[in-house]
Amino acid sequence: MSHSVFARKPTNLLLKEMGETRLRPVLGSLQLTSLGVGAIIGAGIFIVIGLVAKDKAGAATMLSFVLAGCAFAALSC
Repeated sequence: MSHSVFARKPTNLLLKEMGETRLRPVLGSLQLTSLGVGAIIGAGIFIVIGLVAKDKAGAATMLSFVLAGCAFAALSC
Protein backbone atom coordinates (compact mmCIF):
# COMPACT_ATOMS: atom_id res chain seq x y z
CA MET A 1 0.00 0.00 0.00
CA SER A 2 2.18 2.80 -1.18
CA HIS A 3 -0.48 5.47 -1.66
CA SER A 4 0.99 8.90 -1.92
CA VAL A 5 -0.62 11.80 -0.15
CA PHE A 6 -0.01 13.92 -3.23
CA ALA A 7 -1.34 11.39 -5.75
CA ARG A 8 -3.31 12.91 -8.62
CA LYS A 9 -5.78 11.40 -11.02
CA PRO A 10 -5.34 12.33 -14.70
CA THR A 11 -7.85 14.87 -16.03
CA ASN A 12 -8.98 12.72 -18.94
CA LEU A 13 -9.85 9.90 -16.51
CA LEU A 14 -11.86 12.31 -14.36
CA LEU A 15 -13.78 13.56 -17.39
CA LYS A 16 -14.48 10.00 -18.52
CA GLU A 17 -15.78 9.05 -15.06
CA MET A 18 -17.94 12.16 -14.90
CA GLY A 19 -19.68 11.35 -18.17
CA GLU A 20 -22.47 13.69 -19.19
CA THR A 21 -23.42 14.93 -15.73
CA ARG A 22 -22.31 18.52 -15.49
CA LEU A 23 -23.19 21.22 -13.03
CA ARG A 24 -25.67 23.66 -14.46
CA PRO A 25 -26.71 27.03 -13.10
CA VAL A 26 -30.07 26.85 -11.37
CA LEU A 27 -30.22 30.23 -9.63
CA GLY A 28 -31.60 33.05 -11.69
CA SER A 29 -31.20 36.77 -11.20
CA LEU A 30 -34.26 37.01 -8.93
CA GLN A 31 -32.97 34.28 -6.60
CA LEU A 32 -29.48 35.79 -6.45
CA THR A 33 -30.88 39.26 -5.77
CA SER A 34 -33.13 37.89 -3.02
CA LEU A 35 -30.19 36.06 -1.47
CA GLY A 36 -28.12 39.26 -1.43
CA VAL A 37 -30.92 41.37 0.06
CA GLY A 38 -31.58 38.73 2.72
CA ALA A 39 -27.89 38.61 3.65
CA ILE A 40 -27.71 42.40 3.99
CA ILE A 41 -30.87 42.60 6.09
CA GLY A 42 -29.78 39.65 8.25
CA ALA A 43 -26.36 41.18 8.90
CA GLY A 44 -28.00 44.49 9.80
CA ILE A 45 -30.31 42.81 12.28
CA PHE A 46 -27.42 41.04 14.00
CA ILE A 47 -25.42 44.27 14.20
CA VAL A 48 -28.31 46.18 15.77
CA ILE A 49 -28.94 43.38 18.26
CA GLY A 50 -25.24 43.34 19.17
CA LEU A 51 -25.12 47.10 19.71
CA VAL A 52 -28.22 47.07 21.89
CA ALA A 53 -26.93 44.11 23.88
CA LYS A 54 -23.59 45.83 24.41
CA ASP A 55 -24.98 49.18 25.51
CA LYS A 56 -28.23 48.47 27.29
CA ALA A 57 -28.27 44.85 28.41
CA GLY A 58 -26.23 42.40 30.34
CA ALA A 59 -25.42 38.73 30.19
CA ALA A 60 -29.10 37.78 30.27
CA THR A 61 -29.44 38.89 26.66
CA MET A 62 -26.87 36.35 25.48
CA LEU A 63 -28.47 33.68 27.65
CA SER A 64 -31.87 34.40 26.10
CA PHE A 65 -30.36 34.10 22.59
CA VAL A 66 -28.87 30.71 23.51
CA LEU A 67 -32.15 29.48 24.96
CA ALA A 68 -34.10 30.72 21.94
CA GLY A 69 -31.63 29.02 19.60
CA CYS A 70 -31.97 25.75 21.50
CA ALA A 71 -35.76 26.04 21.42
CA PHE A 72 -35.83 26.64 17.68
CA ALA A 73 -33.39 23.78 17.11
CA ALA A 74 -35.60 21.48 19.16
CA LEU A 75 -38.68 22.55 17.22
CA SER A 76 -37.01 21.89 13.88
CA CYS A 77 -36.20 18.25 14.70
